[in-house]
Amino acid sequence: MVARLVMKLKVAELRREAGDVLAIRLEHPRRPQLPAWTAGAHVDVHVPGLGVRHYSLWGDPDDRSHYLIAVRREEAGRGGSAWLHAALAPDALLTVAAPRNHFELPEAPRRTLLVAGGIGVTPLLAMARRLAHQTAHQNADFAFHYCARSRAAAPLLDEVAAVCGSRLVTWFPEEGRRFDASTVLAAEPAEADVLVCGPPRLAEAVEAAVAARGWPTECFHTERFAALDPGDFVPEPFEAVIASTGAVLSVPAERSLVAVLAEGGIALPTSCESGVCGSCECGYLQGEVVHRDVVLDPRRQKTRLMPCVSRGRGRIVLDL
Repeated sequence: MVARLVMKLKVAELRREAGDVLAIRLEHPRRPQLPAWTAGAHVDVHVPGLGVRHYSLWGDPDDRSHYLIAVRREEAGRGGSAWLHAALAPDALLTVAAPRNHFELPEAPRRTLLVAGGIGVTPLLAMARRLAHQTAHQNADFAFHYCARSRAAAPLLDEVAAVCGSRLVTWFPEEGRRFDASTVLAAEPAEADVLVCGPPRLAEAVEAAVAARGWPTECFHTERFAALDPGDFVPEPFEAVIASTGAVLSVPAERSLVAVLAEGGIALPTSCESGVCGSCECGYLQGEVVHRDVVLDPRRQKTRLMPCVSRGRGRIVLDL
C-alpha cells in the first residue's frame, strides 16, 4: 500500500458559474507542477471540521500547473459546499489529496457519447478535452450531450462549447428540448461507449436505453455518488486469506472486511465506508466476491473490491 500524497494548495482563482457553482483554481504555492492525473479523476478536499469531500477535475490533464474543480452549493447537504462557498478567498490554503480515478475513459478508440447532467459536467469536460485531442491525432469520434433545466443553470457551458464545438448537443427544457436517452441512442449506427455523470434518474435512464439497444453492459459507464440501497441484502460471514502471509481472518456477518483487516494489523485508507469514495480499494486473487460498492465497473470487479462494503462467499484470497 502506498499512502496518497496530501498537499496544501493555494486558491489561485475563484469564479462564480451558473447553477450556484463556484469554480476554483488550485495551485501549489512553491512547485510548478502538481501530480499527474487522467480524465475522470477527482481530488479529495479536506473541509475543516466537516471531513472530506470529493470533486472531479475539469481542466486539461496535460496542464499540471493547476487543478480546476467546481463546487455546487447544496442547501440540503452536509455543509461542505456551503463552507467552501462562504469561506474561500484568493490565496487561502486548502488541504487536497492527490487525484485518483474511478471513472476512466475506455481505452479502445471508438464512438463515445458523453452525457452530463448539471454539475455532472465536470469529469466529462476533462474527458471531452482528451477526446478532442485524440480526434485531432487518432480519428476518435465523440458527442457531448449536456442536460440542465436551462442555459442559465448549466455550469461551465462556455467551456464545454469551446472544447466540443459542433459535437455539443444541449438539452434545456426551458428551450423546449428534453433529453430522451432512447431516442439519442437509437440514432447511433453502432455500439458506442456511453459515459454518464449527473442525477441518478439520468444515469438510470441511459443505462436502461443501453440495455434496450442490446449493447453489452461494458458500453455503459457512470460515476455514482450515493451508496447502494441495501434492499433485502443479508450479510453472511466469510473468510479472508492474506496472500502474502497466509493468515486467515474470519469476517462475521455484522462486521465489515475493512474493520476486520484493521483489527488484524492491515489498516487500509478509509473515508466514506459506504462503497462510494473508493478509498479502501484492494485486490483479490481467488474466490467469489459480493460487490456492494458503486465505484468499480464490471471489468475491475474481476480483480478488485471495496472491503468497506463488499463481502466474500465462503473464502476469498486478498492480494495483500
